[in-house]
Amino acid sequence: MNTYIDHTLLNPDATLKQIHNLCEEAIAYKFATVCIHSSYVKSASEVLTYSDVKVCTVVGFPLGASSTQAKVEEAKQAIADGASEIDMVIHQGKLKDKDFDYVEADIKAMKSAIGNHILKVILEICNLTDEEIAIASQLAENAGADFVKTSTGFGSHGATLAAVKIMKNNISDKVKIKASGGIRDAETAQQYIDLGVSRIGASAGIAIVEGTSSNSTY
Repeated sequence: MNTYIDHTLLNPDATLKQIHNLCEEAIAYKFATVCIHSSYVKSASEVLTYSDVKVCTVVGFPLGASSTQAKVEEAKQAIADGASEIDMVIHQGKLKDKDFDYVEADIKAMKSAIGNHILKVILEICNLTDEEIAIASQLAENAGADFVKTSTGFGSHGATLAAVKIMKNNISDKVKIKASGGIRDAETAQQYIDLGVSRIGASAGIAIVEGTSSNSTY
């Protein structure tokens, strides 16, 4: 299960020491990535240089309402600093306005900017209807995304099995799913994996792989 986990620390008050500790934990437990804010990407990349753990960072986070150009520049800098994966937040307001061309173009611009690096598109399901989750998943695939992702972890709730099923039914096998937000134990993580999720975003990664539980609020 460890290789499914993006070991995550996105608290606004996270310190450099905590980021370095996160990286050391990810190395020890052989997690897929560390998921951190872009200002820490360069430092994390240096710690992880001789490991198989990749650096994932977030863009337009957590609201998604910044301009496309701002997102693109943030992503470019993150890649230059050593990030391998980008988790971007869609523009939820544009989605609700049914400005689907904007939403798709926003994602497409990001994918174009980062090339072969992995792009995950955060839908923030807690703010969307079932129909909007379905449409957003389709738009993400149309725009070239590698993953659709449930949540930022900062909304009113995180991943749900029901939302993942909708996402799965509206993408092809070319696109993977990342479940994040509220996954704090192995049993819950396994339910998502059994449903077909390829990645789990969690601050409770150690508890998950050790078969315990976490009271993490992320």
